[in-house]
Amino acid sequence: MKTLFQQVNSIIAAMSAGLVAVIVGFSSSIALIYQLVINLGGDSHLVASWLLALGTSMGILSILLSYCYRIPILIAWSTPGAALLIANIQGFDLNQAVGGFIVCALLLFIFPLLIPLDKLFKWLPTQLASAMLAGILLKFGFAVFTQMELQPILIISMFISYLLAKRLIPQWTLLIVIVISAILAWYLQLIESKVIEWQWSEWQFIKPAFSWSVIVGISLPLFIVTTAAQNLPGIAMLQSFGYQAPIKRILSLTGLFNIIAAPFGGYALNLAAISASICMTEDVHKDANKRYWASIWAGIFYIILGLLAAYIIAWFALLPESLILALAGIALFGTITHSLQQSVNSKSKHINEAAVITLLITASPIALWGLSSVVWGVIGGLLVLLFSQLRFKKHH
Repeated sequence: MKTLFQQVNSIIAAMSAGLVAVIVGFSSSIALIYQLVINLGGDSHLVASWLLALGTSMGILSILLSYCYRIPILIAWSTPGAALLIANIQGFDLNQAVGGFIVCALLLFIFPLLIPLDKLFKWLPTQLASAMLAGILLKFGFAVFTQMELQPILIISMFISYLLAKRLIPQWTLLIVIVISAILAWYLQLIESKVIEWQWSEWQFIKPAFSWSVIVGISLPLFIVTTAAQNLPGIAMLQSFGYQAPIKRILSLTGLFNIIAAPFGGYALNLAAISASICMTEDVHKDANKRYWASIWAGIFYIILGLLAAYIIAWFALLPESLILALAGIALFGTITHSLQQSVNSKSKHINEAAVITLLITASPIALWGLSSVVWGVIGGLLVLLFSQLRFKKHH
């Protein structure tokens, strides 16, 4: 009887951890994905298709990898990648965006097989990648406070609920903000009155369009951000819990799935970090070798979420734009803080200066010769490093 009770308790613990990981991952970036699709000219049905492609891909990969290697491996969509695309998508249409996703996925598939990740950051220091990410995300952080002028009661309430929940129950912070903001928006009569009928998510294939401007403007920045801000922290998270995973195989298989999912809206798949840590703690199981069941359950919940996305997004589409923009910014507060800290943590003043220049250019509205501020930010940072090395050789 005691053994049966322990088994049931273990199953419940694994299910609970998997469900929390999915809710944290979903709530932290649903507003970003919704905004990205709308900016590309899509509608709520296309958002559902993207979430179906992402949810099923992440779910299948999480289940297969976790079961095969007996390690809690959780695959996620790239939240910083979505933010990058929103800031960087102007001038591209939906077909070109998908072409960019496919090339990025190809890079994510090939790169780990050919070059270790640490080699990438010998020519592009992690500080510059973090600064680029911070420059992209600052715009979303600013949006929280600019929206206060339009809907002060709603956005201030969201901000205060974020501060309180972050201190009291951090794992559920964003879910609490979503619930409180939705209730308040309904009370303030900001939500459109509409009957929502039940519907399943449906696949929508998008024909890709390729060009050099797509590769430079979408694929390369998305690859760098996904690698630096998602895969590297994901690897570090696994190692911090003592798991030795076959990283090359995992990342390449993830990239392969990404290639298949890209024409349906799977813009970038990667190792999860923060949400994955929920599946790795002692709360899941005292035996570290049995915690992989939590990520398997998370995979199951992601697939279910993908199938139900059309119905969820139909409700989400009723929310006011101010709420969605503010929610996206609030969801990225933690990532902005981490990126800013990482961008100036070098002992070299030249690298820190290059990171600051990268951040400033990326956050600016510059768009010279068809290249966005994200691309110019990296170029500017690398130029600072190049000139600092020339100056160093001259003096010595």
